[in-house]
Amino acid sequence: MTTTWHDLLPEAEFPAEGKLAARLAGWHVLVLRADDGSFRALNDRCTHQAALLSPGRVRRGAVMCPLHGARFDVLTGKCLGAAYPDLRTFPVRVEAGRIEVEVPDAPPGPGETPVSI
Repeated sequence: MTTTWHDLLPEAEFPAEGKLAARLAGWHVLVLRADDGSFRALNDRCTHQAALLSPGRVRRGAVMCPLHGARFDVLTGKCLGAAYPDLRTFPVRVEAGRIEVEVPDAPPGPGETPVSI
């Protein structure tokens, strides 16, 4: 599967709250600033009920689904404390002061698209 890097925004403009939802090449992406200061990108879709994760809280290194409280590790996408599938993660880099995210060129399928858009 081929992938492409997409420019998101200048690092200096990243929201102070530490998260930003974006749509890149059809993918719903949640970009987060992790506790260690690095940027991470996750598929913005809970694997439990397919809801958007971006409205959820980010605390102690995890993003919480606002629908039923499923929690996912910001660094790895792994589901914490439940048996739901892990989230897809996307590579992130900062080049010349700009945040870039790499997503597949093929659009997401129904199993990776949130139901609340």
